[in-house]
Amino acid sequence: MDEINFFPENLNIKDQKIILRLDLNVPIQDKIIKDDTRITLCLPFINKLIEKKAKIIIISHLGRPKGVNVPELSLIPIYRYLKDKLKTNVYFFRGVFDNETKEKFSHLKGGDVILIENIRFFKEEAEDDENFSKKLGALGDIYINNAFSCSHRKQASVHSITKFINKSYAGPLLKKEITAINSVIKNKKEPVTCIIGGSKISTKINVITSLVRKVNNLIIVGAMANNFLIYKNVKIGKSLIEKNTKEIIKNIYRVAEENDCEILIPEDCVVGTNLKGEGKNKNLNEIKDDEIILDIGSNTIKSIKKKIDLSNTILWNGPAGYFENDSFSKGTLSIAEIISKNTNEKSMVSVIGGGDTIAAIKKSKSKFFFSHLSTAGGAFLEYLEGKDLPGISVLK
Repeated sequence: MDEINFFPENLNIKDQKIILRLDLNVPIQDKIIKDDTRITLCLPFINKLIEKKAKIIIISHLGRPKGVNVPELSLIPIYRYLKDKLKTNVYFFRGVFDNETKEKFSHLKGGDVILIENIRFFKEEAEDDENFSKKLGALGDIYINNAFSCSHRKQASVHSITKFINKSYAGPLLKKEITAINSVIKNKKEPVTCIIGGSKISTKINVITSLVRKVNNLIIVGAMANNFLIYKNVKIGKSLIEKNTKEIIKNIYRVAEENDCEILIPEDCVVGTNLKGEGKNKNLNEIKDDEIILDIGSNTIKSIKKKIDLSNTILWNGPAGYFENDSFSKGTLSIAEIISKNTNEKSMVSVIGGGDTIAAIKKSKSKFFFSHLSTAGGAFLEYLEGKDLPGISVLK
């Protein structure tokens, strides 16, 4: 982690033009922001830069417009939000990037903020185009990447821009993400337990294979666990499964055994005949042909609690069931409660990641306490896997 060039807090940036790459990719419906979490996380650092009288140029994206100007994916609602929250001049740039663009930014005074329209409206962004990156870099004196969630992408505003600007740094949010994940895989307090859920094993196979080499316990929940149950010759009715996972799971068990990592899978479950109905707690040998496994059962929750109670570090990514229906959300919320209690009372390190996991937690009315809640998706998983992310490697 020491290799990464983190932004020094004592740096004199008065009247310096700072290009700040943020992830303001929030859900917007009918021009109304539905969840402002990602924006509120960015506000403290923006305010620090304003206090230091820097000229702040914000680059962000929204959705996947694929190089086309899609009105529904405009950052105008985010511009209005920032204009309301920041006690300074906030401008919005909707123009093109050419040799005259730099002049259009010359009016900025120390403490001013300008938000650039969705950077993914330009096809050159996804192409990591060097000429486009040069035009972006020419706008500023200092570049700060504070968007960990975009750092696994080789894109102009995350990657090649660093070649065309004097100084490049990682921002505090990026530092926080890396420190949190390193607390699980590098600077860890053992025993380390990882809980991996969700629906597809194929999207997390490399992460799982990497984790069983580094952690003490791996708990598999969610629809992903169905594949492990089939591997153990359990009949799972109409439950969701992936094809051709036998060899993958066989290899995971082999690597786990070689690295002394214990794998736990559900020992009972909650089933329903459809996603909207009620649930029944059943032992694995009681599942009928027309039933679907939609949550972990009460005995499994007890076993997970015991394992968490014996752990000093927890990583959790992926819900335990179909949490959208309250009948099948008990497993996920029970895990959240157990981790939260141990984090609060025993100083356990807890790192929670994944969009569905966070959505499940937010759906609950309970207040949970975790060491770190990651809003990053693919970047979170790829860094866990041990990959060198393009947006981070250029900051070293």
